[in-house]
Amino acid sequence: MIKTNLFEPSVSRKTVGQKNNFSVIEYEKDISITPNMAETAYFASKMNVRKRQLVIGLSDSGVYVQAGEMQIMMGDIEATTGIKGAADLARKVFGSAVTGETVVKPYYRGMGTLVLEPTYRYIILEEMADWPDGIVIEDGMFLACEDSVEMDLSGRKNLSSAIFGREGLINSMFYGKGILALESPVPQEELITVELEDDTVKIDGNMAIAWSPGLDFTVQKSTQTLVGSFVSGEGLVNVYSGTGKVLIAPVRINRGISVPDANI
Repeated sequence: MIKTNLFEPSVSRKTVGQKNNFSVIEYEKDISITPNMAETAYFASKMNVRKRQLVIGLSDSGVYVQAGEMQIMMGDIEATTGIKGAADLARKVFGSAVTGETVVKPYYRGMGTLVLEPTYRYIILEEMADWPDGIVIEDGMFLACEDSVEMDLSGRKNLSSAIFGREGLINSMFYGKGILALESPVPQEELITVELEDDTVKIDGNMAIAWSPGLDFTVQKSTQTLVGSFVSGEGLVNVYSGTGKVLIAPVRINRGISVPDANI
Protein backbone atom coordinates (compact mmCIF):
# COMPACT_ATOMS: atom_id res chain seq x y z
CA MET A 1 0.00 0.00 0.00
CA ILE A 2 1.18 3.52 -0.82
CA LYS A 3 0.18 6.72 0.95
CA THR A 4 1.04 10.20 -0.33
CA ASN A 5 0.42 13.79 0.74
CA LEU A 6 0.33 14.92 -2.88
CA PHE A 7 -3.35 15.84 -2.78
CA GLU A 8 -3.27 17.42 0.66
CA PRO A 9 -3.46 21.26 0.52
CA SER A 10 -0.29 22.95 1.74
CA VAL A 11 1.24 26.42 1.88
CA SER A 12 2.66 25.85 -1.59
CA ARG A 13 0.28 23.65 -3.60
CA LYS A 14 -3.38 22.82 -4.15
CA THR A 15 -5.57 20.92 -6.62
CA VAL A 16 -7.04 23.35 -9.15
CA GLY A 17 -8.71 21.03 -11.63
CA GLN A 18 -10.04 17.49 -11.85
CA LYS A 19 -11.87 15.35 -14.40
CA ASN A 20 -12.31 11.65 -13.81
CA ASN A 21 -8.90 10.30 -12.76
CA PHE A 22 -6.96 13.34 -14.07
CA SER A 23 -6.00 16.05 -11.54
CA VAL A 24 -4.05 19.30 -11.93
CA ILE A 25 -1.80 20.36 -9.04
CA GLU A 26 -0.75 24.03 -8.91
CA TYR A 27 2.10 25.46 -6.82
CA GLU A 28 0.81 28.80 -5.54
CA LYS A 29 4.30 29.97 -4.67
CA ASP A 30 7.79 28.60 -5.10
CA ILE A 31 9.33 28.30 -1.64
CA SER A 32 12.40 26.27 -2.65
CA ILE A 33 14.40 29.18 -4.05
CA THR A 34 17.52 31.18 -3.23
CA PRO A 35 17.20 34.61 -1.56
CA ASN A 36 18.25 36.51 -4.68
CA MET A 37 15.35 34.91 -6.61
CA ALA A 38 12.69 35.62 -3.97
CA GLU A 39 11.50 38.93 -5.46
CA THR A 40 11.09 37.47 -8.95
CA ALA A 41 9.26 34.40 -7.60
CA TYR A 42 6.93 36.56 -5.49
CA PHE A 43 5.75 38.74 -8.36
CA ALA A 44 5.61 35.74 -10.71
CA SER A 45 3.14 34.01 -8.38
CA LYS A 46 1.02 37.17 -8.20
CA MET A 47 0.75 37.16 -12.01
CA ASN A 48 -0.26 33.47 -12.07
CA VAL A 49 3.15 32.38 -13.38
CA ARG A 50 3.23 29.11 -11.46
CA LYS A 51 4.34 25.53 -11.82
CA ARG A 52 1.64 22.96 -12.49
CA GLN A 53 1.63 19.17 -12.61
CA LEU A 54 -0.73 16.60 -14.06
CA VAL A 55 -1.48 13.65 -11.78
CA ILE A 56 -3.24 10.59 -13.19
CA GLY A 57 -4.81 7.84 -11.12
CA LEU A 58 -4.70 4.41 -12.76
CA SER A 59 -7.10 1.65 -11.77
CA ASP A 60 -6.21 -1.23 -14.07
CA SER A 61 -6.34 1.35 -16.85
CA GLY A 62 -3.91 2.95 -19.28
CA VAL A 63 -2.83 6.36 -20.55
CA TYR A 64 -0.62 7.76 -23.31
CA VAL A 65 1.80 10.50 -22.24
CA GLN A 66 4.06 12.91 -24.08
CA ALA A 67 7.59 11.51 -24.17
CA GLY A 68 9.88 12.61 -21.34
CA GLU A 69 7.07 13.91 -19.11
CA MET A 70 6.95 11.14 -16.49
CA GLN A 71 8.29 12.18 -13.07
CA ILE A 72 6.96 9.63 -10.54
CA MET A 73 5.23 6.25 -10.79
CA MET A 74 3.63 5.06 -7.56
CA GLY A 75 2.19 1.56 -7.48
CA ASP A 76 2.12 -1.35 -9.90
CA ILE A 77 2.52 0.55 -13.17
CA GLU A 78 4.40 -0.61 -16.24
CA ALA A 79 5.51 1.48 -19.19
CA THR A 80 5.85 0.52 -22.85
CA THR A 81 6.69 2.45 -26.00
CA GLY A 82 3.10 2.50 -27.20
CA ILE A 83 4.28 1.22 -30.60
CA LYS A 84 2.02 -1.54 -31.95
CA GLY A 85 4.23 -2.69 -34.82
CA ALA A 86 6.27 -1.63 -37.82
CA ALA A 87 3.32 -0.02 -39.60
CA ASP A 88 2.36 1.90 -36.48
CA LEU A 89 5.97 3.07 -36.04
CA ALA A 90 6.13 4.30 -39.66
CA ARG A 91 2.87 6.20 -39.24
CA LYS A 92 4.10 7.82 -36.03
CA VAL A 93 7.44 8.76 -37.59
CA PHE A 94 5.56 10.50 -40.39
CA GLY A 95 3.21 12.16 -37.91
CA SER A 96 6.16 13.41 -35.88
CA ALA A 97 7.80 14.89 -38.97
CA VAL A 98 4.75 16.91 -39.99
CA THR A 99 3.36 17.93 -36.59
CA GLY A 100 6.48 18.37 -34.47
CA GLU A 101 5.16 15.91 -31.88
CA THR A 102 7.40 13.15 -30.51
CA VAL A 103 7.51 9.83 -32.37
CA VAL A 104 6.91 7.74 -29.24
CA LYS A 105 4.17 8.53 -26.74
CA PRO A 106 4.85 6.12 -23.86
CA TYR A 107 1.95 4.00 -22.66
CA TYR A 108 1.48 3.49 -18.91
CA ARG A 109 -0.87 0.89 -17.50
CA GLY A 110 -1.59 -0.63 -14.11
CA MET A 111 -2.75 0.29 -10.62
CA GLY A 112 -1.36 3.40 -8.96
CA THR A 113 -0.60 7.07 -9.48
CA LEU A 114 1.36 8.66 -12.31
CA VAL A 115 2.84 12.13 -11.75
CA LEU A 116 4.11 14.16 -14.71
CA GLU A 117 6.88 16.76 -14.79
CA PRO A 118 6.05 20.33 -13.67
CA THR A 119 5.31 22.92 -16.37
CA TYR A 120 4.75 26.67 -16.38
CA ARG A 121 2.19 26.27 -19.15
CA TYR A 122 -1.51 25.89 -18.34
CA ILE A 123 -2.95 22.37 -18.19
CA ILE A 124 -6.42 22.07 -19.70
CA LEU A 125 -8.54 18.92 -19.31
CA GLU A 126 -10.93 18.26 -22.18
CA GLU A 127 -13.74 15.72 -21.95
CA MET A 128 -14.03 14.03 -25.35
CA ALA A 129 -17.80 13.84 -24.90
CA ASP A 130 -17.75 17.63 -25.44
CA TRP A 131 -16.11 17.01 -28.83
CA PRO A 132 -18.32 14.31 -30.39
CA ASP A 133 -16.68 14.68 -33.81
CA GLY A 134 -13.15 14.86 -32.40
CA ILE A 135 -10.70 17.68 -31.71
CA VAL A 136 -7.75 18.99 -33.72
CA ILE A 137 -5.04 20.73 -31.69
CA GLU A 138 -2.19 23.09 -32.41
CA ASP A 139 1.25 21.47 -32.57
CA GLY A 140 3.00 20.85 -29.27
CA MET A 141 -0.09 20.97 -27.03
CA PHE A 142 -0.56 17.23 -26.34
CA LEU A 143 0.28 16.17 -22.78
CA ALA A 144 -1.65 12.97 -22.02
CA CYS A 145 -4.86 11.05 -22.71
CA GLU A 146 -6.71 7.94 -21.66
CA ASP A 147 -6.16 4.91 -23.88
CA SER A 148 -9.83 5.09 -24.93
CA VAL A 149 -8.93 8.26 -26.85
CA GLU A 150 -7.79 7.57 -30.42
CA MET A 151 -4.99 9.60 -32.05
CA ASP A 152 -4.78 10.46 -35.75
CA LEU A 153 -3.67 13.19 -38.17
CA SER A 154 -5.74 15.96 -39.76
CA GLY A 155 -4.46 17.63 -42.94
CA ARG A 156 -5.41 20.82 -44.75
CA LYS A 157 -8.24 20.43 -47.27
CA ASN A 158 -7.43 23.43 -49.46
CA LEU A 159 -4.44 25.37 -50.79
CA SER A 160 -5.14 28.67 -49.02
CA SER A 161 -5.14 27.19 -45.52
CA ALA A 162 -2.05 25.11 -46.25
CA ILE A 163 0.01 28.07 -47.48
CA PHE A 164 -1.30 31.05 -45.50
CA GLY A 165 -3.05 29.57 -42.43
CA ARG A 166 0.07 29.38 -40.22
CA GLU A 167 -1.51 26.48 -38.31
CA GLY A 168 0.69 23.80 -39.86
CA LEU A 169 -0.02 21.57 -42.85
CA ILE A 170 -1.02 18.63 -40.65
CA ASN A 171 -2.15 18.64 -37.01
CA SER A 172 -2.80 15.99 -34.38
CA MET A 173 -6.44 14.90 -34.07
CA PHE A 174 -8.11 13.03 -31.20
CA TYR A 175 -11.48 11.31 -30.97
CA GLY A 176 -13.28 8.72 -28.90
CA LYS A 177 -14.11 8.66 -25.19
CA GLY A 178 -12.23 9.82 -22.12
CA ILE A 179 -10.04 12.70 -21.01
CA LEU A 180 -7.46 14.58 -23.07
CA ALA A 181 -4.91 16.78 -21.26
CA LEU A 182 -3.43 19.73 -23.17
CA GLU A 183 -0.65 22.21 -22.39
CA SER A 184 -2.05 25.62 -23.30
CA PRO A 185 -0.18 28.94 -23.71
CA VAL A 186 -3.04 30.70 -21.91
CA PRO A 187 -5.32 29.70 -19.00
CA GLN A 188 -8.80 28.26 -19.43
CA GLU A 189 -10.30 31.55 -18.20
CA GLU A 190 -8.89 33.45 -21.18
CA LEU A 191 -9.95 30.99 -23.86
CA ILE A 192 -12.87 32.06 -26.05
CA THR A 193 -15.15 29.18 -27.05
CA VAL A 194 -17.08 29.65 -30.28
CA GLU A 195 -19.72 27.07 -31.22
CA LEU A 196 -20.85 27.15 -34.83
CA GLU A 197 -23.98 25.74 -36.44
CA ASP A 198 -23.74 26.23 -40.20
CA ASP A 199 -21.97 29.53 -39.58
CA THR A 200 -18.57 31.20 -39.79
CA VAL A 201 -15.94 32.73 -37.51
CA LYS A 202 -13.00 34.79 -38.86
CA ILE A 203 -9.81 35.18 -36.83
CA ASP A 204 -7.00 37.64 -37.46
CA GLY A 205 -4.00 35.33 -37.16
CA ASN A 206 -3.33 31.81 -35.94
CA MET A 207 -4.94 32.26 -32.54
CA ALA A 208 -7.11 29.12 -32.65
CA ILE A 209 -5.57 26.43 -30.46
CA ALA A 210 -8.17 23.70 -31.07
CA TRP A 211 -11.11 23.10 -33.40
CA SER A 212 -13.54 20.46 -34.63
CA PRO A 213 -12.19 18.42 -37.57
CA GLY A 214 -15.44 18.81 -39.50
CA LEU A 215 -15.02 22.57 -39.87
CA ASP A 216 -13.80 23.96 -43.18
CA PHE A 217 -10.62 25.96 -42.62
CA THR A 218 -9.71 28.53 -45.28
CA VAL A 219 -7.77 31.79 -45.49
CA GLN A 220 -9.51 34.81 -47.00
CA LYS A 221 -9.01 38.53 -47.48
CA SER A 222 -10.46 40.58 -44.63
CA THR A 223 -12.35 42.71 -47.18
CA GLN A 224 -13.60 41.97 -50.67
CA THR A 225 -10.56 43.49 -52.38
CA LEU A 226 -6.81 43.35 -51.86
CA VAL A 227 -6.70 47.16 -51.77
CA GLY A 228 -9.37 47.20 -49.07
CA SER A 229 -7.49 44.62 -47.03
CA PHE A 230 -4.31 46.67 -47.33
CA VAL A 231 -6.01 49.92 -46.32
CA SER A 232 -7.84 48.34 -43.37
CA GLY A 233 -4.55 46.95 -42.05
CA GLU A 234 -6.10 43.52 -41.44
CA GLY A 235 -4.85 41.59 -44.49
CA LEU A 236 -5.73 37.87 -44.43
CA VAL A 237 -7.93 36.14 -41.85
CA ASN A 238 -8.32 32.49 -40.89
CA VAL A 239 -11.89 31.36 -41.53
CA TYR A 240 -13.63 28.39 -39.88
CA SER A 241 -16.99 27.46 -41.41
CA GLY A 242 -19.63 24.80 -40.80
CA THR A 243 -20.78 23.11 -37.62
CA GLY A 244 -18.42 22.55 -34.72
CA LYS A 245 -16.37 24.33 -32.08
CA VAL A 246 -13.25 26.52 -31.96
CA LEU A 247 -11.09 27.44 -28.96
CA ILE A 248 -9.38 30.81 -29.40
CA ALA A 249 -6.50 32.23 -27.34
CA PRO A 250 -6.88 35.99 -27.85
CA VAL A 251 -3.84 37.07 -25.85
CA ARG A 252 -1.33 34.32 -26.50
CA ILE A 253 2.12 35.58 -25.48
CA ASN A 254 0.66 39.11 -25.99
CA ARG A 255 1.70 39.12 -29.64
CA GLY A 256 0.32 42.02 -31.60
CA ILE A 257 -1.44 43.62 -28.63
CA SER A 258 -1.14 47.39 -28.51
CA VAL A 259 0.57 48.81 -25.42
CA PRO A 260 -1.40 51.74 -23.89
CA ASP A 261 0.27 55.12 -23.95
CA ALA A 262 1.41 55.82 -20.38
CA ASN A 263 0.91 59.58 -20.90
CA ILE A 264 -2.81 59.27 -21.62
